[in-house]
Amino acid sequence: MLLSCLQENLNRGLGIVGRAVATRTTLPITQNVLLATDQSLLKLSATNLEIAISTWIGAKVETEGAITVPARLLSEFVGSLPAERVDMEVAGGGRSIQLRCGRFQARFNGTDAEEFPPIPRVEDGVLARMEPQALRTAIGQVAFAAATEDSRPVLTGVKVELGRDLVTLAAADGFRLAVHYGRLLEPIAEPSGMIVPARTLTELSRLLGDQEEPVEMVLTPQKSQVLFRLKNIEVVSQLVQGTFPSYAQLIPSSYSTRAVVSRADFQQATRAASIFARDGSGIVRLQVVPGKDGMGGKLVVSARAEEIGDDQGELEASVEGEEAKIAFNYRYLSDLLAAIDTQQVALEASSPSSPGVVRPVGSESYVHVVMPMFVQW
Repeated sequence: MLLSCLQENLNRGLGIVGRAVATRTTLPITQNVLLATDQSLLKLSATNLEIAISTWIGAKVETEGAITVPARLLSEFVGSLPAERVDMEVAGGGRSIQLRCGRFQARFNGTDAEEFPPIPRVEDGVLARMEPQALRTAIGQVAFAAATEDSRPVLTGVKVELGRDLVTLAAADGFRLAVHYGRLLEPIAEPSGMIVPARTLTELSRLLGDQEEPVEMVLTPQKSQVLFRLKNIEVVSQLVQGTFPSYAQLIPSSYSTRAVVSRADFQQATRAASIFARDGSGIVRLQVVPGKDGMGGKLVVSARAEEIGDDQGELEASVEGEEAKIAFNYRYLSDLLAAIDTQQVALEASSPSSPGVVRPVGSESYVHVVMPMFVQW
């Protein structure tokens, strides 16, 4: 293999695929990055066997070839080079690669490309297209609610349901549920569903920042893998196998109290309360107080820790229904308020022991359900 490319393009490409490089593994080669020529482009690929990321960068290819090189060392070296042309040449029977850039040069011992785990090719299956920033918003509102422990593997994923022209993302960890309702760019022929690892969607979200073209989603006929195709980037992920909880049944259909407040004020009050909640079992207490004659309602946000003290913040609220009290884990409350971008949010509650619901006001695209914490009022 003999080719040349720009340092900035190579550095950016290594940064993209580096997110899929294995950190702890019993298969050392998954700590490498695959460099291969592909139709007059340089293809970079990495995989940790759960997710694989590939990207293509412009290059002047003189001789075709491929090699795998330790990803961390290559990334660090390329990142230290000046913004000039990088010449690459594979030597040693495909076992080493020489890099030259300006007055710098280095040789890396590599591994035969044939030993690298094959990157799955996803050609056939369900094809859906989404606007990139809409997908990024959906991921941002849902993925954080997935479980991080593997005790129930199915909850470490995000349920993605593709309807005719609708897409629904849902995640739950047993204590909270986040659901986002969105639209596809055009109807699909066959509605389908899958459970995508939350880690995959988090990495995908990072790649969507500069994306302008629609994102394509392809589900394999066996429903074991999914491909997300971006401009010059492909992300292939294994799917989580199992049955996701029937989340629609977990969303309360009614409430006895509803309070509409400023999201920014609610977030600020929660941030202040969390200082005390950290030493008080993580509990933030919410008390909804209706106003007289339908005017002047308020939401009281408080927390206390026996050895430190307590705090209380009062927010103006438009209250519908009776007085209500409910307590949440402050992290869950902070996470969901950070995921909402509307000016106002609605808090819906039925009793201190029933799940609370938070929705953005003026949008039907998101709902978040949180299990309450039991406290002495």
